Amino acid sequence: MSLLFNSYPLARSALFSLDAETAHELTLSSLQKAYDCRLTRGLMASRPEKPCRLMGLSFRNPIGLAAGLDKNGAHIDALGNLGFGFVEVGTVTPKPQPGNPKPRMFRLPRAEALINRLGFNNKGLDAFIANVRKSEWRNHGGILGLNIGKNAATPIERAVDDYLIGLEGVYPHADYVTVNISSPNTQNLRALQGQEELTGLLAPLQEKRKALADLHGRHVPMVVKIAPDLDIEQIDIIAALLPRYGVDGVIATNTTLSRESVRGLPHAGETGGLSGPPVHALSLRVIERLRGQLGIAFPIIGVGGVVSGKQAQEKTAAGANAIQLYTGLIYRGPALIGECVRALG
Repeated sequence: MSLLFNSYPLARSALFSLDAETAHELTLSSLQKAYDCRLTRGLMASRPEKPCRLMGLSFRNPIGLAAGLDKNGAHIDALGNLGFGFVEVGTVTPKPQPGNPKPRMFRLPRAEALINRLGFNNKGLDAFIANVRKSEWRNHGGILGLNIGKNAATPIERAVDDYLIGLEGVYPHADYVTVNISSPNTQNLRALQGQEELTGLLAPLQEKRKALADLHGRHVPMVVKIAPDLDIEQIDIIAALLPRYGVDGVIATNTTLSRESVRGLPHAGETGGLSGPPVHALSLRVIERLRGQLGIAFPIIGVGGVVSGKQAQEKTAAGANAIQLYTGLIYRGPALIGECVRALG
């Protein structure tokens, strides 16, 4: 285990003394600087191996980075160097947008949780693609997912236009594309999870993907990321629609609006999506229901509340084929990646 990985608890104390979003930006900047230096790059390198195949893709290991940490795809190689089998970046929108007003990210340390209402803050599709093109992660066997969403200013009834622009833009540069319809921080976005709305989104995306596959001579898997706050009927509707429209996999789940398990904690009343261990049980419920409805072969990526190898095991026991991390990294550091790979061994 790298000395730098083991020293993360000391770094965390300093980072947690800063505003959460400032600490987030400083961490990415520092990680990038360490990667750009050959000496520290080697000290940070980790390659835990547990090969698997999913959606026709070969993964070095089934532990990935969830979208949201690197919204602009500016740090793909540095993040991949920490030991991930796959890295997902975004969410990107067609046009640049600043997101919601600050402060918009809050720690709940007693629950090892975060609340964010960032609102798809990003530099837009052109800058995102430029960053992705510079990365070498895919050239060295890393799997890259590109996550697309809609601009806040785009009316929900025109959301499909933004997703089609996003799909066309990222398609040549992705190993898989994630359609994010579950962030709670873009007004009305979660309405796209309804039967009529999801049908109206997936049908044109399926047609566009077929045309792009013909144009580029390769099939790029498309997955949909859903919320943890769905009821059983909503989960079943989504499970019926995904294979009908050629969707290759599902990511379960995004952040939750529930505050049941953090009530009374400082910042628990902040609006936004709650992530970390409070989402774990909600995510398991969705994964279990999806697996029951979709059968054993349909790919499910589990995310939400994994802060130890034990939670990773519970995700796979519920039916997940692969796992993504985000909030657990903030509280545990990069050593969590290898711990999860070993737990699934």
